[in-house]
Amino acid sequence: MLFHVKMIVKLPVDMDPAKAAKLKADEKELAQNLMREGKWRHLWRIAGQYANYSVFDVASVQELHDTLMQLPLFPYMDIEVNPLCRHPSSIRDDDS
Repeated sequence: MLFHVKMIVKLPVDMDPAKAAKLKADEKELAQNLMREGKWRHLWRIAGQYANYSVFDVASVQELHDTLMQLPLFPYMDIEVNPLCRHPSSIRDDDS
């Protein structure tokens, strides 16, 4: 199942910089591992924001929920999820 996910990160302004750097490094490592596994299919930065648009390819809504909750930055995110399905006019073979 494909899901379009918008993540807006809102770190507290008074967060210790070392803690913020560790969270970001851990997030990057996990995100890249999920990309290698094919679960986090696409990741785009939203220009001018600490936010991204992503596409996840997981087996279920529960798997998406579990995946998002394990992200180190999850406690500091506003997340919007939209399920996706293949458009009948698409010419792509790999978008399902």
